[in-house]
Amino acid sequence: MSRKLLAGLLLFVAWLIVSLTSLPQVANATIAQPDLIPLTLEVLQQRLKTPGQSEGLRTVDLQRLSIDLRPENAEFRDRFYELVRSQLQRTGTPVGLDLSYSLIQGELKISQLGLRAPLFGESLSPIFTPAEKEQLQRDRRRLSRLSTLSQSLLTIPKLGTEEPPLQITVFRGPLKLTQTRFLGLADFTNTFFLNRVEAPGAQFTQGIDCAQTRFSQTTSFAGALFGRDARFRSSIFFGRVEFNQVQFQGVNFQNTEFQATANFNQALFQQPANFTRIQWQGNADFAQAHWQTEAVFNKGTFSKALFLPDAVFDKAALFREVQFNKPVNLRGTSILEQADFSDAGFARGAYLNVPGLKFDSDQAKIIGDPGQIGRVITVPSLQGNENLLRELVRNFRRQEQIPDANQIDYTRQRLRLRELRQQLFGVNINTAPIAQLRNLGFSPAQVAAIAQRRVQQPFRNLTDLLSLANVDIATYINVRDRIVAREIVPPAIDAVYRLSTGLSCIGLSLLLLLSRNGSNFWLVFGVGLVAIAYFGVLFWLVDRWRRILPKPILPSPAETLWVLGGFSLLSFWGLIAIFRNGDNPWFTLASIGAIAIPVPTILLIRLYQVGRYHSLMNTSYFMEEGTLRQLRILIGRLPIIPRYEMFRERYMYILWDRRWNWLNYFDFSFNNLLKFGFNDIRLRDEHVPGLITVLVWYQWAIGILYIALLLWTLSRTIPGLNLLIYFK
Repeated sequence: MSRKLLAGLLLFVAWLIVSLTSLPQVANATIAQPDLIPLTLEVLQQRLKTPGQSEGLRTVDLQRLSIDLRPENAEFRDRFYELVRSQLQRTGTPVGLDLSYSLIQGELKISQLGLRAPLFGESLSPIFTPAEKEQLQRDRRRLSRLSTLSQSLLTIPKLGTEEPPLQITVFRGPLKLTQTRFLGLADFTNTFFLNRVEAPGAQFTQGIDCAQTRFSQTTSFAGALFGRDARFRSSIFFGRVEFNQVQFQGVNFQNTEFQATANFNQALFQQPANFTRIQWQGNADFAQAHWQTEAVFNKGTFSKALFLPDAVFDKAALFREVQFNKPVNLRGTSILEQADFSDAGFARGAYLNVPGLKFDSDQAKIIGDPGQIGRVITVPSLQGNENLLRELVRNFRRQEQIPDANQIDYTRQRLRLRELRQQLFGVNINTAPIAQLRNLGFSPAQVAAIAQRRVQQPFRNLTDLLSLANVDIATYINVRDRIVAREIVPPAIDAVYRLSTGLSCIGLSLLLLLSRNGSNFWLVFGVGLVAIAYFGVLFWLVDRWRRILPKPILPSPAETLWVLGGFSLLSFWGLIAIFRNGDNPWFTLASIGAIAIPVPTILLIRLYQVGRYHSLMNTSYFMEEGTLRQLRILIGRLPIIPRYEMFRERYMYILWDRRWNWLNYFDFSFNNLLKFGFNDIRLRDEHVPGLITVLVWYQWAIGILYIALLLWTLSRTIPGLNLLIYFK
């Protein structure tokens, strides 16, 4: 019994404490949200006689009222518009209107409260600013053309009739609608708000119509609820506009112009959202926005950045014929159906930043112009994005957009190369001395924290640095590209690891520079032309330029000119292909030089140092198979003729005394590199200096690697073969 009494006493005390602590909150809620007072003519007149002050401006205070503007209350409605309009349209300092926390029944027409005036003309010159008048003049030309076109299509105007002047409602003071609830339609059409419009938390149960409305200053609909369609068609927002945390049903912003930042973060679109033909002059922020149905941004222009981080598209996101002048941030965006960028234009410096893009649905896909969309998709690092890049490659292969799939794969390999370089040259955070950590940019306190942490537990990845209280995000961003987190291993194993990483880095670099990771056939073809021209000149030089004394064996001046001309022509074509298709053409040429110049140069220098003293000095080192002239695949034969006597009978020395003889050297270089040709030209096996044999075998070995690279590139760029090999 004593235990039950004690438990009951404890429960009573807990209930009493909760009740006492909740009383102030309940009281505050009652004070913050009192019962609404029905607005009568007496209350309205009293409020109009004693206007309030808001930020230095007189304001008609109609807060926390229930305003009945329904047709059955027409007498009050007409008097309401008349009395409020007379107060707002006074000359002098603008007067604002505050309807915050009020309930408006029926339709509210701003045109009944503002000043009706010609849209254009000198009558508004004391009111409008030069920027606003310039905007209105531009609208005048556009609206005049539309009006003339519509009249010419519908009716033929009579002689002597004049076109009625276009008019607009001018609302001079600020309009406040904080948490205002509209039970009817809010009609703000064809209105020019010269001051602020503040409607955070407002509820438009029957929707809002702001077609052809101008908002001169900052506009806020943050947290608003649109129960039905929100129409902002052909509107202009001169200042910053806030639509964050808004719930839209259907919304139409067609032909709208945002001249400053437009904020739609955390907005919810429950019905189709029409954002077509919009001019986004400032940043467009749709962070964490959620489209439950189709999102249409077709034919718009984004002059500044478009932010879509962590946004969710349940249905299609259409960006057809959109012009992007700045980057598009798709970090963490979820695409559950499709994102269509067909016919979209990307200015220099504009791209799609897609790290963390959630793109794993069976129906999800990205659509764009073949050969373009893959070039504008980027991620900053490979870590955390490998699966995304693989999904993007598969996406474009399914659509048979092979160039875009190869471009994404090329991007992935470039990021991998960056990681390899960082692993090779980066400072290991687990073994770096204290002085080296300070040189990297860490403060003494941060260095001490790092030293203490790695003694207790080594760093497994770079993000572990952020777990230290002393390391801030700015320091991490500053040093992350210069450090690595590797396990502590013996020096011998570390040296082997660095050697392996270095070889992988060199091989991947050559693969990217010479073929863009097997994604560009013309780049590989250009590399081959340069190599053929270069080795053709070398073979001509060692065969025709043998000695000067005692009896010269030299080519004729005419032959020299023909060889140099052929070399220039082949090299010119190859250089055009390299510079048109390579991302880093100068590095590509440097790679070709690193492969083709050092070894042949050493061989030639040694060859002319020792001289040539052998038989058959007046005969070419090269022989051709003289029985047939046909296209042959020579990949199965070696560059030197065999020793079998009967086999040699078919081979003859190439002729020195013919004008076209210089073509044989380029032909041999072509055969030795590409392994097919019309003439089977080989190096003889008798009385040949070993250095020349080494030179020929060196090009033959390079040719094996080149053929593998060429065939691999063709397999990745030919659509049918590509799908057969890679489609899964």
